[in-house]
Amino acid sequence: MQKKAFETLLYSAGGVIVLAAILVAANFLLGAFSARVDLTDGRVYTLSPGTKTILSKLEAPVRIRFYYSQGSSAVPVGLKTFAKRVEDLLAEYRAAAGGKVIIEKFNPEPDSDAEESAALDNVDGQMTDTGEKFYLGLAVSFLDQKSAIPVLAPDRERLLEYDITRAISQVAAMKKPVIGVMSDLPVLGRSLNPMLKQQPTEPWVFASELKRIFDVRNVEMNVERIPDDIKVLVVVHPRNLMETTEYAIDQFVLRGGKLIAFVDPYAYFDQQPDMQNPFGGSQAGQSSFFNLFKAWGVDVDMNKVIADMTYASGSGPRLLPTLLSLNPEALNQEDVVTSQVGTLLVPFSGAFKGKLAAGLTQTVLAHTSKNSMPVDLIIATLSGEPSTRGFQPSGEEMPLAIRLTGKFKTAFAEGKPKPYMPRDEKKGAEKKPPAKEEPQVKESAAENQVVLIADVDMLTDNAAVEVQDVFGQRVVIPRNGNLNFAQSLVEQMAGDANLISLRSRAAFTRPLTVIREMENRAQQSYLGKIKELEDSLNQTQEKIQGLQKGKPGAQATILTAEQQAEIENFRKKAVETRRDLKELRKNLRVETDLLAFWTKLINIGLVPLLVALAGLLLALVKRRKAKARA
Repeated sequence: MQKKAFETLLYSAGGVIVLAAILVAANFLLGAFSARVDLTDGRVYTLSPGTKTILSKLEAPVRIRFYYSQGSSAVPVGLKTFAKRVEDLLAEYRAAAGGKVIIEKFNPEPDSDAEESAALDNVDGQMTDTGEKFYLGLAVSFLDQKSAIPVLAPDRERLLEYDITRAISQVAAMKKPVIGVMSDLPVLGRSLNPMLKQQPTEPWVFASELKRIFDVRNVEMNVERIPDDIKVLVVVHPRNLMETTEYAIDQFVLRGGKLIAFVDPYAYFDQQPDMQNPFGGSQAGQSSFFNLFKAWGVDVDMNKVIADMTYASGSGPRLLPTLLSLNPEALNQEDVVTSQVGTLLVPFSGAFKGKLAAGLTQTVLAHTSKNSMPVDLIIATLSGEPSTRGFQPSGEEMPLAIRLTGKFKTAFAEGKPKPYMPRDEKKGAEKKPPAKEEPQVKESAAENQVVLIADVDMLTDNAAVEVQDVFGQRVVIPRNGNLNFAQSLVEQMAGDANLISLRSRAAFTRPLTVIREMENRAQQSYLGKIKELEDSLNQTQEKIQGLQKGKPGAQATILTAEQQAEIENFRKKAVETRRDLKELRKNLRVETDLLAFWTKLINIGLVPLLVALAGLLLALVKRRKAKARA
């Protein structure tokens, strides 16, 4: 008996040793092969193809220095979770780059070398309410080039991949991209011109911000060829554009240049002399691309501006439906430029329409609500009740800003247009030998992108920023997301072409959408009851006023029995409505709390419960098999 027990123990020990050896060998062999599977909704741990392409083109290693006050009690709990997700994403960069991305982690404690390094890398410390400092940011360097993301914030979580990849692309570029600015307005500033009685003006803040990042050059409105070294051409208000200049823009796009154009049917801040007004009146300027729009299949009605009651600015007598205050619902949340802009102020905008040319696709970046319509220019600046008279919603969302993608074809099939020339110069021009012309490009060799915005005023300092003088320093404070929108467009188009294709990442956090929908439905019901109460009050007041009419002098202030009954009925209805509203809020809280409870219970307890049930089921199966053998 003892011998049998000894043999059993020996075999058991040997089996354990053999099993351990097998596990070690299997682990060693399988370690040579790695596989990464992202099962998250939205694939939040998977880098976009554009990022992988940019990483594959790196000629030397890029260093990413990640600064995070790890272990510090000053870091809020939510930021600790977010920092872990940033680390996980950086690990994906390291894995995808094949040794071309080096991740260095620093813990900047007070008065440490890591804190000094963070200051040199322009990574800012953040202060808590208690005055404690912590760090959460990163710096990207390549040779002597450096770019920093001073603060990593959960608010930009959807743009985390874009921000990191853009920083890598910027430092990998050996020189600043060249940006051309073409405008009939003093976007780049204006010098003193006594002959034309022009006063000098400062550059727009939009242009000043571009100069901090890019090599910005002025492109004349009568240019006949866009230089090849210009990567992005920003055209602002192409008023009275000559065909030769439009042809130059056409060829620039077909050669692969990026175009961002701001056009406008009613440029309020460009007041031009009104030729139809003999008394020296003025009217807002207009701008468009006649030939290019026709070739691309887009159009803007030059006689209409957009009025939108949902995104109107002001209220009551100051309601201005043509001054659009766009919130995130009006912006494309899947595009990296518009997903984090916040709000846009768009004064007197047009809208795009038409059927796109073959080979082109359209992405709407900003749009109106369905409660909008085009209105005549004559009522563009009217406010209050006159601005809403005859308002009939179109029932459709109209594009205010679009991105065209595809292979563009020339808008000048018959060749380069001849330049305009006065009659007295035509004879002399005929005697000159014809200049050798550059061959015309008929179609773009690869896919390209053009961004069109149907408003110019949004770029002006009056609409985009507030400039203050603080102790002799010029301080610029953004009023809205206009400056961010325009600047981000240029940054995206001027960077690596793969940056444009980067998707806006899915968020790691998942809101309870069912609860949101319940709250929205309850809010609509709540607002409906308030509206019913207000309508009842207005009707009561109208009845009282109707009963008071015709009464002489002092008797008009005395309420009749009928009037008192009307007021009493209204008071009773108000009490009942308030009680219903209170009950509605109470029921909503009960329903949402119950749904949230069951959601959390299922998310937290479902997996352990399933494991427990699987274990019980397996135990029952084994028990039955043992009984069957017995």
